[in-house]
Amino acid sequence: MNAVLLAVKWLCLVWAVTWPVTMVTGIRNPGRRRHKDVYVGEHSKNKHRGRIDHKLTRQDSTKSLLIKTEQLLRIEEHDFAMRPGFGGAAIPVGIDVQVESIDSISEVNMDFTMTLYLRHYWKDERLAFPSHSNVSRTFDGRLVKKMWVPDVFFVHSKRSFIHDTTMENIMIRVYPDGSILYSVRITVTALCSMDFSSFPLDTQNCSLELESYAYNENDLMLYWKNGNDSLRTDEMVLSQFFIKKFHPSSGLAFYSSTGWYNRLYINFILRRHIFFFMLQTYFPTMLMVLLSWVSFWIDRRAVPARVSLGITTVLTMSTIITGVSSSMPQVSYVKAVDIYLWTSFLFVFLSVIEYAAVNYCSTLEEMRRLKRGKLPTSYNASKAMAFDGCFHDSDIELTPFPHLPTSMTSNHHRTPLQNPEDPPTEGTRLRRQRSVQENVDLLLSNSYLIDSYSRMAFPLSYLLFNTIYWSMYSS
Repeated sequence: MNAVLLAVKWLCLVWAVTWPVTMVTGIRNPGRRRHKDVYVGEHSKNKHRGRIDHKLTRQDSTKSLLIKTEQLLRIEEHDFAMRPGFGGAAIPVGIDVQVESIDSISEVNMDFTMTLYLRHYWKDERLAFPSHSNVSRTFDGRLVKKMWVPDVFFVHSKRSFIHDTTMENIMIRVYPDGSILYSVRITVTALCSMDFSSFPLDTQNCSLELESYAYNENDLMLYWKNGNDSLRTDEMVLSQFFIKKFHPSSGLAFYSSTGWYNRLYINFILRRHIFFFMLQTYFPTMLMVLLSWVSFWIDRRAVPARVSLGITTVLTMSTIITGVSSSMPQVSYVKAVDIYLWTSFLFVFLSVIEYAAVNYCSTLEEMRRLKRGKLPTSYNASKAMAFDGCFHDSDIELTPFPHLPTSMTSNHHRTPLQNPEDPPTEGTRLRRQRSVQENVDLLLSNSYLIDSYSRMAFPLSYLLFNTIYWSMYSS
């Protein structure tokens, strides 16, 4: 009992000695307390982060090793540099195309630009995966570099690219049995061998050709997946053409060094709109030809008016021909528009030549009369020629044609079976065809007849030309 009391007193004494120090410092071991707080805080944070990571792991199924792409499709277990069924029969690859737009058609470069969705269908059993719901898996372009895809390219293409905004426009869909859908959005510029013999009343037949580059028909067989329904188009409106027909076709292409290849064709027939060329080419040309005929109704003595009108129409026709030629390829054959323009140019040119002929005939006849003394002595021919290019008919004394003698007329009025002594039969007339020389002399003596005949001959000839032209090229 005394020992217990002694021990209690000793503890009280020790507490009485250490208590003032504790009250002064406020903490018995500050360094240890600080380290403890830091440890508790970090432990609490790590504990909280561990709960979040565990929760995210349960929500994000892609972190499970059992459904990673590489392990789901067993990409790492196979060599996808080789085609499916390597060394065996040719693998069938179906093609399905949806044309989004025809962006441009260039006559100068003889090509067209088209944007389309190109879809491939084939089966690769190496990519089959187990699935209870038979649901396909869809991936983007990042998987393309890890698997085998057909090496389809565009024959006669000048340039092409895959759209990559905001990511590459590539889609891969894999089904549990290994069937694959590979879709890509492409813009391609390809060659189109155009025939401009009937331009601008022409119809162009262009085609986009698809073919495997490395695999011939023994390794890969291209075909249209749904026949004629494999080619679909959106509603398209072109500036100079309207699309008459879109249809697919197929064939074989032979290369001497590599063999036969399956080739697919996207054919489309384009019919050119004529209204634009009617406004820009045909109507102005017709107006220039009609304007050149105005000179036929202008007095032949008005030299400045007729010459300036003829030169203006000729220069305008030259400008129209140059403008049309600059927008067309330099082909080695004659186009329909060339025939029309140059024929119209010929009509305009002949109208200028017609006035030159009228002026020359008038001048020649008046010079003859001047030599015969039919013109007055006070007439100054050089001044008149310098002023308007020809003599004035008002200053010329015109003599009437001489009348035939009565005896000659009466003799010609008798018929061959009639006796010369019989009286002439009434109602008979003198009919004798004039020779070429007489016709020329008649035109020289009456130059105004050239304008009179031209007023009828030129319009009728041009109308006949237009009838033949439009009947030939409009059909």
